[in-house]
Amino acid sequence: MPAWAEPQLATLTRERFSSPEWIFERKLDGERCLAFVGPDGVRLLSRSKRDISRTFPEITGALRAQRHDGGLILDGEIVAFAGAQTRFSRLQQRLGVASPGERLLADYPVFYYVFDLLYADGRDTRPLPLTERKRLLAGAVDFAGPLRLTEHRPRDGAQFYQQACRDGWEGLVAKRADAPYAGGRNRNWLKFKCENAQEFVIGGYTDPQRSRVGFGALLLGYYDRDGVLVYAGKVGTGFDNRMLRSLHATLAGLEQPQSPFSRGRLPSPRGVHWVKPRLVGQVGFSEWTDDGQLRHPRFQGLRDDKRARDVVREVP
Repeated sequence: MPAWAEPQLATLTRERFSSPEWIFERKLDGERCLAFVGPDGVRLLSRSKRDISRTFPEITGALRAQRHDGGLILDGEIVAFAGAQTRFSRLQQRLGVASPGERLLADYPVFYYVFDLLYADGRDTRPLPLTERKRLLAGAVDFAGPLRLTEHRPRDGAQFYQQACRDGWEGLVAKRADAPYAGGRNRNWLKFKCENAQEFVIGGYTDPQRSRVGFGALLLGYYDRDGVLVYAGKVGTGFDNRMLRSLHATLAGLEQPQSPFSRGRLPSPRGVHWVKPRLVGQVGFSEWTDDGQLRHPRFQGLRDDKRARDVVREVP
């Protein structure tokens, strides 16, 4: 069994279509996870190859109970729910916490929604068509407790997308039914988003005003094709006092005298603190303005499953 498998990534698109050659799944707002299940134990690895096995012991334990001496590699998303919706802000409470206590496990339960099978009992299944991998996956895992099989719908992507947006989902992922699993980003997997959201690099922050604690807003950016950090605006909503304080403590340790941004319409330097561009945050927003700024941004949480240098502007 390979020690690592490059995850396949979806490409953002404006297309909304129905086709018998495609299947459609709910887009989940969580952390991507590859699970390696073998006779020597279970490893949960994030998209950046970070071992998160101890962070999610309930998932590790459920996978350890599976009986597959020949090994399994599963691909899926770890999520936490707020009502019927997956919310990255709730999952944020569990991220980075190794060996969480019983209270945290009870207050913020998580689930592993598995949508693909890359390896099973000595066989590399990635060359198989997606529909065949789905069939094998359904019989390979005992889906109980925190382990869930990601359901899909064939053909009717346009109507399913409308339903997804009405129900408050993040969107859909469209996948070619006959395609093999190929690591990296390609057009065999497409993202239909109901709202705009993506990762941004944090390059600075502003002083808090009035009764605000910690900081006022985060200054955000992304890397262009030339490797230059481009300023994309600031976000000041989506934080509670606990996050304002803890994130400010982290940012204060990353301060530097000069701006890390090389392009974009920067704010006045008064009350601004520049930081080394190492942290990545997920931000929802309504749209991009004509001058490349975010409109109505809201912070959703820090991400540690993606390197800052890999953050680019997602364009359909």
